[in-house]
Amino acid sequence: MTIPCGASFLSENAALIMFLGFVAATLVITYFSARKSSGSSAYFAAGRRITGWQNGLAVAGDYMSAASFLGIAGMIAFNGYDGFMYSVGFLVAYLTVLLIVAEPLRNAGKYTMADLLAYRLSPRPVRAVASLSTLTVSIFYMIAQMVGAGTLVRQLLPGVSYEIAVIGVGVLMVVYVVFGGMLATTWVQIIKAVLLMSGSIFLSVLVLQKFDFNLGNFFNSLTAISSTSADGTVVTRNFLTPGLQFTNPWDQVSLGMALVFGTAGLPHILIRFYTVPDAKTARSSVVWAMLIIGLFYIMTTFFGFGAASLLGPDFIKAHGGTNMAATELARAMGGDIFFAFISAVAFATILAVVAGLTISASTSFAHDFFTNVIFHGREHRPGQEVLVARITAFVVGAAAIGIAILLGPEVNVAFLVGLAFAVAASANLPAIVLSIFWKRFNTAGAVASLSAGLISSIALILISPDIMKEAAIFPLKNPAIVSIPIGFLAAIIATLCTKDPTAEALFAELQVRGNTGLGAEKASEH
Repeated sequence: MTIPCGASFLSENAALIMFLGFVAATLVITYFSARKSSGSSAYFAAGRRITGWQNGLAVAGDYMSAASFLGIAGMIAFNGYDGFMYSVGFLVAYLTVLLIVAEPLRNAGKYTMADLLAYRLSPRPVRAVASLSTLTVSIFYMIAQMVGAGTLVRQLLPGVSYEIAVIGVGVLMVVYVVFGGMLATTWVQIIKAVLLMSGSIFLSVLVLQKFDFNLGNFFNSLTAISSTSADGTVVTRNFLTPGLQFTNPWDQVSLGMALVFGTAGLPHILIRFYTVPDAKTARSSVVWAMLIIGLFYIMTTFFGFGAASLLGPDFIKAHGGTNMAATELARAMGGDIFFAFISAVAFATILAVVAGLTISASTSFAHDFFTNVIFHGREHRPGQEVLVARITAFVVGAAAIGIAILLGPEVNVAFLVGLAFAVAASANLPAIVLSIFWKRFNTAGAVASLSAGLISSIALILISPDIMKEAAIFPLKNPAIVSIPIGFLAAIIATLCTKDPTAEALFAELQVRGNTGLGAEKASEH
């Protein structure tokens, strides 16, 4: 089989047309959404008018990020079974959201994750730390999307540099969020989810066609994949056996914990449940999202392993690196036009997820920190909360752009997202779970868990092998196996050392409201 290399004139122009078409369509959506996003509820929660299937598509569009489409395909193409563990972790993680947080979060909150915590705890300290955690997780996740965007556009359009591509995506995301709010973000995510699923299904069919739709032949082709090692030696490996990426089994356990528990603490996923009118619709949207996400992660098997078998790691490395495995496979399977389409879909994926991350970060800062910490939740000048959110979107976007340019295109986006999941699982999850299920849990416990989980996860990342190389103090690449227990332990110790009768008294009220939705349409500020 002859694999086309280089970007032909046709592919460049087809890709550019598709990019511009998607951007134009989303800017039209943003224009009309801006006319409906004048109030806080409209801007932050799309007026709570999103239906179950719409929110399910939007959640899936928010969740299936550049890490899923570009990063995981590359991880599997280079590391086989170990890379596929990312797909398994991302998929199983949604059970945590469905079974634990979706319904009580929708019923007890208003705009952000901190609304749930502040329902029965002291609002100011909890909101301040929760806002910091939200900003940190969002920026971590956003950097991965920016890196993916820069890598993709640089490979697709040789005249555009990595830095210009990152800046361009950052500007577009700020436009969506600043002018269109949650309504524009939702529809961008819905369109992206439809495009991504269509492209993934077609790519999977093309890969299986090469093996006559025989799964036995497909997996047999993965037992002897050749690649060139760092010292120039050609090695042949079985991509169906573990150990190609995780030589230390604790690394795999730690990554699994981050992925499975991190989703329930991701702020940009959690705020999607505030866009629906009631808890029943929230549950319905999670089921829709699980069906779509489940099908997608099954298909990563075909285009991840397909890239390893049909292209080989050496070819992928020479054509953009790990993040380009899926797009180069599309070029080989369907030619330049399909390559352009898949690249445009990947670009849409990045824009949609980055917009979701930006609005979650800006909403948290404006609603939690500005309104409820600085102004004690009191009324201030009308429209000021939305204005602060828009300004925050600019600041967060600039920070993500700067860090993504500093890191460069070589870092794998799935790895970066794995770190974001670890921070979310360590800081946010203990506070959310214990607030819902432990009557004794109080403000001191929430502040301690958010702070300890956030600080410990970031500190362990900074002294890990991926940052400090041979001088690493912490031996694992992902900190979750240590930092998640630290978050829970800090919460338990701080709670047992203090007493908060108000928090205990409101626990029963939270249980009733969380499970029945009684009074859910009123803002909860205790």
